[in-house]
Order: sequence, then structure tokens, then C-alpha cells
Amino acid sequence: MSWSLEQIAAALLIVFAAALVQGSVGMGLGLVSVPFLLMIDPVFVPGPVLASGILLNVLMVWRERGQINPFGVTWGVVGRVVGTVVTSVTLAQLPQDQTTVAIGTSILVAVGVSLSGLSVEPTVWALLGAGTISGVVGTLASVGGPPMALLLQKRSGPELRSTMAGFFVLGTLTSLVGLAYAGRFGLPEMQASLLFLPAILAGYLVSGPLTSRLDRGYTRTAVLVVSAASAVVLLVRTLA
Repeated sequence: MSWSLEQIAAALLIVFAAALVQGSVGMGLGLVSVPFLLMIDPVFVPGPVLASGILLNVLMVWRERGQINPFGVTWGVVGRVVGTVVTSVTLAQLPQDQTTVAIGTSILVAVGVSLSGLSVEPTVWALLGAGTISGVVGTLASVGGPPMALLLQKRSGPELRSTMAGFFVLGTLTSLVGLAYAGRFGLPEMQASLLFLPAILAGYLVSGPLTSRLDRGYTRTAVLVVSAASAVVLLVRTLA
């Protein structure tokens, strides 16, 4: 590893903050960390963020295991596999900027629809669609949470967090396989993944007390805010 102590400290602080957000809301690891980690070293994104996030999501599943929705996890992961396979096979040919702009815009539209009072029930087809979009954007940019979270936004906080975490555990594994296939997850990315683990654990531990506060009627608001922010981050990163 060729990172300085200052770079390592900054990266760990960023990942800690991102893990704290995801542990509290159910998503946000990529949203909070990716823009800043890219400024330190592009090798940190997307593989290490995805890989280190597996630990966080396993811990979240365990913490609220009684609330997980197997139906949502199953069909969301099926969609994620589809999106990941398509993205991995065509990674070199995809017009990534155009794809990212389309996804970011779609998320903002979904947030707007949610605020209008309309909602989509998490049926099989809706979960497949959300999972597929998540697979595409998760593999490209480590920000795969909003499509699924928006679909589950009216569920209770514990159900949303545990279901999202279960979806992320299985979905992330497919994205990592896809990145490895495309030559984007090798030894440097594995080293960075291990580097992030202490910050992931610390963020998870601190997030626990915050979940009860959000569950007093603020979980849906937090999901909408984080989703909108993720879309803005994607658009700014792409268009800047």
C-alpha cells in the first residue's frame, strides 16, 4: 500500500461517517464515501466500498433479523443479479456518463413521486425493476441503495434496514464478482477493503442508538433525503 498516514486517516474517517449513515438509515455507505474517497485515491471505488460494506450489512441483518422481509430480499437480489451481469459484460462499452445521468434523474423523479403522495407497492415486478437498476448503478458507482429503499420507504424502520441489508449482502457479492470479471477488483482493491473494516465496525456500533430516534416517524424522510442526495451526487460527479 502506498497511502500516506494522512490519506489513511482521512479515508477511515470518511468510511466511518458513511457507515454511521447506512447503519442508521439503511443505505448511504456509497453516497457519503464515494465522492470523497475518489479525491484520495480512485482505487477505493467501487470495489473496496462494496466489499467492506458486506461486514456492515451482515451486522445490520443480525441486529434486526426478526424484521427482515425474505420476499423483498429474494426478488430484489434476482433483479440485482440481472443488472450486475448486464453491466459487467458491457462495462467497457457502456456510455457510463449517459447511464449515470439517466439513473440519477430517475432517482430524483422517484423522490418527487414519493413526495407527491403516490407510491408503488413492492410487488415481484417492482422489486425486479428496482433490483436491476440497483445492480447497474451499484456496480458502476457503489450507490445502489435508492431504487430499493424508495420501494420500501413506507415499511417500518427495522424492516427497511434489515431487508436492505440482506439485499446488500447478496447483491454486493454479485457486483464484486462482476467487477472481478471486468478486472476491476484485484489485490489493491482487496487491501483497501481490509483497511476500511475498522471504520465500518465503528460506524455500525455508533449507529445503533440513532435507529430508535429515526424510528419515531423519521425513517421515510431520511430515506427520501439520502436518495435525493445520492442522485445529486451522481449528477454532479458526471456533469462537473
